Amino acid sequence: MFVNNKILILGFARSGYEAAKFLLKRGNEVYLTDMKTDHDQDQIKELEELGIHFVLGSHPDDLLDSSFDYLIKNPGVPIDHKYVLEAHKLGVEVINEVEMAYRLLPPNIKLVGITGTNGKTTTTTLIYKFLLEAGKRAHLTGNIGFPLISFLDKLQDNDIIVMETSCQQLENLTKFNPDIAVMTNLSPAHIDFLKSYENYKRVKTKIFQNHTKDNIAILNFDNEDVLESTKNIKSTVKYFSSKKEINGSYIKNDAIYYYDEKIIDLSDIKLIGTHNYENIMAAIMVVKELGVTNESIINVLKEFSGVEHRIEFVRELNGIKFYNDSKATNIKATQIALSSFKSPVIILLGGLDRGHDFFELKEYMKYVKHIVALGECRNRVMEFAKALNIPCTNVETMKEAVPSAFKVAEEGDTVLLSPASASWDQYKKFEDRGDEFKKLVNEL
Repeated sequence: MFVNNKILILGFARSGYEAAKFLLKRGNEVYLTDMKTDHDQDQIKELEELGIHFVLGSHPDDLLDSSFDYLIKNPGVPIDHKYVLEAHKLGVEVINEVEMAYRLLPPNIKLVGITGTNGKTTTTTLIYKFLLEAGKRAHLTGNIGFPLISFLDKLQDNDIIVMETSCQQLENLTKFNPDIAVMTNLSPAHIDFLKSYENYKRVKTKIFQNHTKDNIAILNFDNEDVLESTKNIKSTVKYFSSKKEINGSYIKNDAIYYYDEKIIDLSDIKLIGTHNYENIMAAIMVVKELGVTNESIINVLKEFSGVEHRIEFVRELNGIKFYNDSKATNIKATQIALSSFKSPVIILLGGLDRGHDFFELKEYMKYVKHIVALGECRNRVMEFAKALNIPCTNVETMKEAVPSAFKVAEEGDTVLLSPASASWDQYKKFEDRGDEFKKLVNEL
């Protein structure tokens, strides 16, 4: 499989590079096309020496024809890209790097897939850390870590792959079938990419599409959209809940339980917030299936302070605490962040204008004393602030936003970057936005 084929890779990035390198070493004829030309020159040279055909800076209409065996699409490429539509017409199979790697996985490997709208990265990271603490060989991959294809030559029997799986990746997965699959929650997101919330939910649920009773699904019992979207899956289903004592993992007497066995008091967990307790319960449900002890779980939870760019504490200055939540690229993520604070908040809000409704934050603004509107949609944020009668400063860039927030903050306040917007109006990725925020905060 994937030997001596003719393959077009659509999109460079990390997954495109790793896929190309792997395929070229297996004797395939590989073409790689990307509209951008500013790629890593060392990677380009390496692939050229392996014999790749580059088509950079354009997508010629005559590049894709029926002589190709596969179109491997970068997850970030739109589902209605002209090559994707043409491939469907020509009968050329459209997959991505994850699907290709899955089809080549050796036997005796356990695969854990984590998806959902929010909490994926924290849940994935916790599972990985629990496994390492328990002395198990685990690999962190997918939407965080390294592409799955890059691990194929390193895998050993009984290794465990822990994979954060995005909707963009799931869209082009057909045979992919994790032994254990987690859905943290569902709420409207990525509508610009998948065109509707109904389609988004359909794509998210594809993580369970090949499940049988031999596979396990870990689901959020409190999320109605999760329950509705998964009602017909064939998995063995297990649940976690932060609101009810259920047959699964739950919170009782300020402690997390697993099937009536107390695991840890909430006061001993370094992470804060109900959303994080849900992530923890989901992770516990997974690793209990893989033989991890309570001791390993407790050791991690007492030390783990969170994932970068996810309600990440940056510093305290003059009694003002600064938090970086740049990963909050949708309304729901910012609702979660605002729910985590009970002190006065100055929030930095705005970014790429996707037409999302900031008024969905209204009931979460109880502690917000000032809004700093920034980015492409800053004027809509300003209108939102005026409607709520909350003072607002309108700026364009992060370089203006941080000192503006600091200027109005007082001792005991929290300055929170939780934009409820994607970063692509000014940054390549949300990590760059968060890094600039932290740099500017540390320079105050």
